[in-house]
Amino acid sequence: MLQSISITATEFTGRCTALLERVHKIEADGVVLFDAVNILYFTGFAFIPTERPMAFAMNALGERALFVPRLEVEHAKSATNVDRVEHYLEYPGDRHPMHGFKEMLAELGIGRAGTGRIAADLDGYPWIFGYEGPTLTELAGVTVVKAQGEINRLQAVKSEAELQLIRESCKWANLAHTLLQRYTAVGESETSVSMRASQEATLAMLDAIGPIFHAQSWPETGPRAEYRGQIGRSGAIPHTLANNIVFQPGDVLVSEASCPVWAYTSELERTMFVGEPTKKQREMFEHVLAAQEVAFSTLRPGIECSDVDIAVRTYYADHNLMPYWKHHTGHSVGLRYHEGPFLDSGDHTVVKEGMVFTVEPGFYVPELGGFRHSDTVAVTANGIEILTHYPRDAESLTIPA
Repeated sequence: MLQSISITATEFTGRCTALLERVHKIEADGVVLFDAVNILYFTGFAFIPTERPMAFAMNALGERALFVPRLEVEHAKSATNVDRVEHYLEYPGDRHPMHGFKEMLAELGIGRAGTGRIAADLDGYPWIFGYEGPTLTELAGVTVVKAQGEINRLQAVKSEAELQLIRESCKWANLAHTLLQRYTAVGESETSVSMRASQEATLAMLDAIGPIFHAQSWPETGPRAEYRGQIGRSGAIPHTLANNIVFQPGDVLVSEASCPVWAYTSELERTMFVGEPTKKQREMFEHVLAAQEVAFSTLRPGIECSDVDIAVRTYYADHNLMPYWKHHTGHSVGLRYHEGPFLDSGDHTVVKEGMVFTVEPGFYVPELGGFRHSDTVAVTANGIEILTHYPRDAESLTIPA
């Protein structure tokens, strides 16, 4: 059952142990995390980040603590098995919350003023919704050693439980995309079609696994499928925004679908046509398929991430497609929609079994539109497992005009 593949308390403890090993290597007094996704990864505490600062701290002995506003105390205690949950009343309050955080760090033995070292993902709570406050360096008078790179490397290799959650995400994203394609028609708008597909997919998912489902992702609550404005000529802008565009015969569409499952997500994107594609549209579509196949065949353990992007760019160059190139071949995905490492010519991270990437080469042709498929793939011992399972051929992706 799905319930058996959620992240267990044992796995969260193991992640903290792995992080603690890195803290010991740099001879730090402890580690502090401010980023909401990082806190979720190491504790299981999913929350909405606001102007009220929240943090996770772990000392060199492995004692773990959360620092939260009063309104989050019960939530934090119920969602985690950390050793202690400390709180303040409100932000900005009569006394800035970070003074209380400094006291908590002192009680944990983290940060000896003038000589201490603290590993941290950020040097202080970030600006969110107007937050202002001291940096960690200013607050504790210590040397802050940035730890986000090490955290990225821990998060990049997924456990079997994480892989199962991403597989589940792919399943429900597939349903949302099926409905998106089904409801797309000439004269309909992207807003109405996206809302209908996403809502119906969410309700179907809740019928199937509702009692054991948790999104743990704000503001998403279930499967989502949309076009995000990549319709017709606007599709030549890879990251345009939805504009309630009405579908017309001859449009090239670039869709996307995902679903948070215990906060883990996936990515499914397809190039589709409203009506029979023209010769030029079909030609660019076939190049997208071919470029994806180059990436699929190159990606495996032991190579560098850059090797995949270089192979795909070589295909671009060989077929005079570089004028239509705008982005790298893909990125990691998991708790974040975009994670590192990246399938980019400048990223020399060695690919390992258990990493999960999107493979999404794309071409963007002015006056014609955008062409991009994206599939979520897991790196296996011998190659890859394609986790998304949606048709990729032009016939399956042509919508009657």
